[in-house]
Amino acid sequence: MSQTAFTTTPLIGRNEELARLMGVLERARSGAAGAVLLAGDAGVGKTRLLDEVAGRAARAGTTVVTGHCVDLGDVGLPYLPFTEILGVLAADERFTAVLAAHPAVHRLLGSGPDPAGGPDGRLRLFEDVAGLLADLAAVAPLLLVLEDLHWADQSSRDLLRFLFSRGVLHRPGGGPDRRLAVLASYRADDLHRRHPLRPLLAELVRLPGVERLELRPLPDPEVARLVRALEDRPLPDAVVHGIVARAEGNAFYAQELFAAAEGGSPCTNGAGNGAVDADGVPSGLADLLLIRVEQLSETAQQVLRTAAVAGRRVEHALLREAAGLPEDTLEAALRAAVGHQLLLARDDGTYAFRHALTREAVYADLLPGERSRLHGAYARLLAARGRTPETAAERAHHSRESHDLPEALAACLEAADHARRLGAPAEELRHLEAALDLWASVPASDRPAGQELDRITLTLRASAAAAHAGEFHRAVSLTRAALAGVGQDADDELAARVRYTLAGNLLTVDSLAAAFRYSSEALAMIPAEPPSRTWVWAAATHASAARQVGEEATALRVGRQALRAAEQLGMTAARADLLVSLANAEGGGRRSREGQERLRQARDLARTAGNAPVELRALFSLAMGAFEAGDVPACLPVLTDGLDRARRAGLLSSAYPLEMRYLQLLALYTLGRWDECLRVAAEAAPALPAAGGAFATSPALYVALARGDESAADRARALLKGPFDWMGALVAGIVLTDDAARRGDVEEAVARMREAVTALGDGTARRPGVTVRLAALCLAAVADRAVESRRAGDAGGDPARWADTATELVELARATAGRDHEGRAQGPEGQAWLARAEAEWATVVAGPDPAAWEKAVAAFEHGDAYEQARCRLRRAWALLAVERRAEAAEQARRARETAAALGAAPLLERIDTLTRRSRLGAGADGGDAAPLTARERDVLRLLALGRSNRQIGEELFITGKTASVHVSNILAKLGAASRTEAVAVAHRRGLIAPQPAGPA
Repeated sequence: MSQTAFTTTPLIGRNEELARLMGVLERARSGAAGAVLLAGDAGVGKTRLLDEVAGRAARAGTTVVTGHCVDLGDVGLPYLPFTEILGVLAADERFTAVLAAHPAVHRLLGSGPDPAGGPDGRLRLFEDVAGLLADLAAVAPLLLVLEDLHWADQSSRDLLRFLFSRGVLHRPGGGPDRRLAVLASYRADDLHRRHPLRPLLAELVRLPGVERLELRPLPDPEVARLVRALEDRPLPDAVVHGIVARAEGNAFYAQELFAAAEGGSPCTNGAGNGAVDADGVPSGLADLLLIRVEQLSETAQQVLRTAAVAGRRVEHALLREAAGLPEDTLEAALRAAVGHQLLLARDDGTYAFRHALTREAVYADLLPGERSRLHGAYARLLAARGRTPETAAERAHHSRESHDLPEALAACLEAADHARRLGAPAEELRHLEAALDLWASVPASDRPAGQELDRITLTLRASAAAAHAGEFHRAVSLTRAALAGVGQDADDELAARVRYTLAGNLLTVDSLAAAFRYSSEALAMIPAEPPSRTWVWAAATHASAARQVGEEATALRVGRQALRAAEQLGMTAARADLLVSLANAEGGGRRSREGQERLRQARDLARTAGNAPVELRALFSLAMGAFEAGDVPACLPVLTDGLDRARRAGLLSSAYPLEMRYLQLLALYTLGRWDECLRVAAEAAPALPAAGGAFATSPALYVALARGDESAADRARALLKGPFDWMGALVAGIVLTDDAARRGDVEEAVARMREAVTALGDGTARRPGVTVRLAALCLAAVADRAVESRRAGDAGGDPARWADTATELVELARATAGRDHEGRAQGPEGQAWLARAEAEWATVVAGPDPAAWEKAVAAFEHGDAYEQARCRLRRAWALLAVERRAEAAEQARRARETAAALGAAPLLERIDTLTRRSRLGAGADGGDAAPLTARERDVLRLLALGRSNRQIGEELFITGKTASVHVSNILAKLGAASRTEAVAVAHRRGLIAPQPAGPA
């Protein structure tokens, strides 16, 4: 029973806290009463967590009653939360007799004398409430939930002190156990220094049986999960990342920001009307934040407004000068702001807003003139301290907001230079774009002196910063803007530089034909003889572009010529870049011994030259070559080195480090290190660029799909939204094709495959290397459909049609695996997928072929444990068709070991289904089944009680999916085809004791 309406929204990111509270409940059900004081800022998720605990407790048979404290200002109602609790109990006929035994309690319900009628009457009331709760707990386990203790009246606080110190949490000598738990929440950020709850909390936490649990802000990945859970459809990464950054771990703020971003209704547990003010804070949320500000004196509010203009943090001395207040007045105002937990005092002599949204709300509440005046004051104060690089960004911001444009332009350029030295390309881009916006508004005479700057050069520099920051489409736009600004009389070298820069940026967004066109134009504008630095870099870009569009001869010719010129001119970085291109194009390519040696030489040259982007390109090609050669473990140390160097250079968001991250996760997936793959992906995701970076962690979708995550397909479709991304389209094509094939939807699988091949081929006749994998996945669905049709004797199944489809697909796989777009046969991975495609095709045209599946199993020995397990299952199926049962059982067993180790529940289920139907395991009453683990015995006990997977998970504190895996294991070990049969077999074998009969 509960007054709380338990929400159905999934609880996210609170597993540890939930486990701790459920542990208190479990101990209380055993007779060890306990209490938890749950602390946390407003909106952090206290109520949601308590709802979850209360819901689970109620489903387990615990009586749950909830009382709320309400903010009534100075006119508090005495005992309000306890009156609410008793009202709920009085309305339930089951407790009539218990309430009748405690007449003093009726005073709180208004049917007796004043509960505060003298000291003795107050003590009798307290003792009677304690007695009532003890009697209720003797009848059934009891959970008492008290919400918002920071608003509790004095009488309620006194009663709570009595209950904890002398009442319900302690058993008088020889008394019965107390099956009681109390969970009380309060807002930590509302407890100013003189708040009356503070001394009570300090007293309570020292009592035995009372503990404190602080609910901290959610980590960013969990906030992202929460935001995505608020909408059925996939959300753009930019929206999610923006909300996560501003919410700072507060669940309520995240929901309000989401509601405002979507333009929909705000969430039901908060105030707000969905409107957004000028600074992007939902108006309802801003009102809530400003309520606490308005409780301060006018002077303290003015100090907060002055601090808000400075930003999230401000130095004490700078704030004093900007506010223009005497020291004692300022300190009094700051003490009030800190006491109300609006500001935090730091050890370094600065003050910071407790939450960024509070600062935004205060700033948005400023009048325009007041805002401009304060920005001007900060700009002057910072300039007076000296024009240091460290303050350039602040000076630029304040100067611009106070409309001092010449000073803002100069400071923007200083800030950009400082960001570049620090290896912070995103910040460099922001400052350069601000400078470009200001450029036309500042007369030439007022622009910074002593710098050889023009708009074209500045734009090219901004495009480079955008590329390094992972803003690839922005880099293209900026370079196009530079090209548009190049006049007819422009210097040929500058015009060529703009064009080859544009070509390089176009390659990163997979606009290959356009890249080749611009690199051709750049090369034609500069004579090859005598060689020049501009021509060498133009040729290096053209060689890369030529390879991408299949112009291999051009790539080799231009690349070799440019390499000789680079050596002649002593251009070490260009030599390294050209060696990478030639290693990829010549001979056996990057996976050959010669290619790997040339790439190591390129890496060393780039490192000597101090050119990090070229070094990263060489490292990526080294790792990719090892992967393609089938030496998957060898690529991981190279990738670790590359990502470390990218981190130190501030280039983690640039093109090659993003591809390194993708390859790292793909290698971990392939090697079966799935938990590590998911962990690395989750850690990397928050730092990915909002536009164009999602593909870097997309191999985690392969794990999600293989483990039965129903959201995997939707998340894959999200990769197809926005500007075209080649790698995102590749992963989405694989996931969506495999998902359709597993569901047996042949038509959809083939359609998804064809869409992916067309998109990845860039509209040309070239087939991307992944085509062989996509064809094999489609063939699996075709083979299953063909076998079903044959088994059913379904004339309408049109066997010839399936044979034709299978032949078309296998020919596509053969052509792709035998000759990729560079004219070489694919490596071990491609050959393994071809072997699987051949085995599936043989199944369609002639029936399951054990020999073909033996080849497929052997082909995946290069390291893909999961795909090898899938092939083992198919081989077991083929062996059963020719009555080779012992071999089939061995293949099924080995496949099952891999699937269980990986947590691949859908594959595990298919293996167990084949095992049961074919009776490959022990007989129903056999004694040779593998013994059950302790956890499996726990699950079996709950199975016998008729629990669902979800209920098993809740009682054992594991997920429903984990419970499903345990159930599947039990069925396989007992040789049972159903849960009911498993329980019957377990009873016959004495694995579980019969349940005692209930009362007649």
